[in-house]
Amino acid sequence: MRTYACVCGNTLFFDNSLCQSCGREVGWCQNCETISAQEPQGGTDWVCTTCNTTNHKCENYADWAVCNRMVPAFEDESLCDACRFNDTVPDMSVPGNQEKWARLEAAKRRLFYALDRLGLPYGARDDGIDPPLSFAFMGDPVDQGPWRRMDDAEHVYTGHANGLITINIKEADDAAREAARVDMNEAHRTLIGHFRHEVGHYYWDLLVKNDPVKSAAFNDTFGDPENPDYATALDRHYQEGPPEDWRETHISAYATMHPWEDWAESFSFYLDMRAVLDTAEQLGLLAPRADAEQENVDLMLARYAQLGLILNELNREMGLLDFMPQVITPPVADKLKAVHAALWDARRGAMAA
Repeated sequence: MRTYACVCGNTLFFDNSLCQSCGREVGWCQNCETISAQEPQGGTDWVCTTCNTTNHKCENYADWAVCNRMVPAFEDESLCDACRFNDTVPDMSVPGNQEKWARLEAAKRRLFYALDRLGLPYGARDDGIDPPLSFAFMGDPVDQGPWRRMDDAEHVYTGHANGLITINIKEADDAAREAARVDMNEAHRTLIGHFRHEVGHYYWDLLVKNDPVKSAAFNDTFGDPENPDYATALDRHYQEGPPEDWRETHISAYATMHPWEDWAESFSFYLDMRAVLDTAEQLGLLAPRADAEQENVDLMLARYAQLGLILNELNREMGLLDFMPQVITPPVADKLKAVHAALWDARRGAMAA
């Protein structure tokens, strides 16, 4: 992730909707792909100070302040290119939901930025992509008193099914999410991590599932997803836990549950690594890679490990969790290379189209 500049010279960041120096309203301009100051033109029109495109605010920016993206005025759209993928949004009559929704949207915008940087295909129902990508941000039923009992069927489970990524909005509550992390003995549990993991399942459906060659390569690297089946593997994982030596072959304990979860956890780590390296290079913490080095996974892993050692020590000085707790063994590196190969093939296919 890079930084941007307001017309007043102040530094702007990806999540900004207001310049803290001059007070101008800012937003992501779809045309020039920057966070830029937007000058009001009367009515709902704004002009981007970077590229002079006439925009209007995304409806979720104007009405709910949960977005910071602009929509080109010539487009017949009320929602931006990120919010239009929403299938279900939180109930705004529930106190606290607006703040949770804003955090979910901020994470989702970072996800889309990464997917676009990688040149990966995705689309909604009208884009001819099967399965279409969409998001549901839902909460468990509100507790109505001591006599209410919530059936298990009413609980909202974070997950993916046929392109629909569902995230329980309690994951946007820092205290609830940290309690879940401790309860499940996880090294990390973040909103952006949920998005990166679940979109990994989406890309398995999109890129691997119906391709015999890629499915065979997947089975060779991650295992046969039909033996055992997912339900059996899930029950076994929660009854027995991961193998004691899971760190030798998997990126996380949860990755041991089933080949699909191994792929999704590896996919999430791959997006983590790409995003962190991109940001470190943009901010001058690492020297930019030469063009020939851009897709060298071994080099990426070495640079990420080098940066991780430094950031782990800095975090420990502040009493924080390790920035990079994972150990990249040769089998784990092979899985990351498999993810990279699948995405690189998809990128080349999208470019050819």
